[in-house]
Amino acid sequence: MAEDSESLGSWPAIVRQVRARTPARLLLGRAGSAYRTGTQMDLRDAHAAARDAVRTELDLERDLGAAFVEHWKLFEASTRASSKDEYLLRPDFGRSFSEQSRQELRRRCPSGQRLQIAIGDGLSVTAISAQVPQLLPLLCDGAQARGWTMGQTFVVRYCRVGILNDIGELLAPEVAVLLIGERPGLATAESLSAYLSYRPERNHTDANRSLISNIRARGVRPEDAAVRILHLAERMMKLGASGYKVREELPPSGLPAIAP
Repeated sequence: MAEDSESLGSWPAIVRQVRARTPARLLLGRAGSAYRTGTQMDLRDAHAAARDAVRTELDLERDLGAAFVEHWKLFEASTRASSKDEYLLRPDFGRSFSEQSRQELRRRCPSGQRLQIAIGDGLSVTAISAQVPQLLPLLCDGAQARGWTMGQTFVVRYCRVGILNDIGELLAPEVAVLLIGERPGLATAESLSAYLSYRPERNHTDANRSLISNIRARGVRPEDAAVRILHLAERMMKLGASGYKVREELPPSGLPAIAP
């Protein structure tokens, strides 16, 4: 890695600015026709981090912190997938709750609220651990400031985006928000997505859902994501729709630029 740092100092200012603003592996130099050793090692490290993010099993207290779990009264629900392998091989199992979890959700979560937030492990437990502790309080504070009623937040193991339909069937929120770990790549394993759905139903598809993605320190910062999520949820409530029928508009104050 030292050789890359030394050579970078001799590059023009525009090249250094490009390298500083993106995690993409641009202008790294080469050894013959191959990457330099430092770059190769970085790629192997990133690949290992991506595999770990996908394969790691969710543990609420380890990944979110015992105090955070207790403060927000988080509990775990499960989909019909019974293991990580089954979850990866059968995406359809990750789109509906197990019968036991259905009963638990009915018992512990009030129905008919204006906003219901759920947290799904998805394809990156790393993203949940990195982004949710900052994002969830901002969303809850913003919803409270708007006078919205809120359902009890819960966490879904072996979760796919389609679980929003089951949440709609079980809890009938006006707007459901799913914070879910994105598929990791070689740039980052910490990227979170927020899927929003207005009155989700059994037959809804991705066309009926709205998405804010790349929530992370070098993408859409959690504080900016919270503003966008709440503003988009507000538009959905006003228009009575989500997905392709609702175009996201920035709030009047706008947002700062994406983090370098």
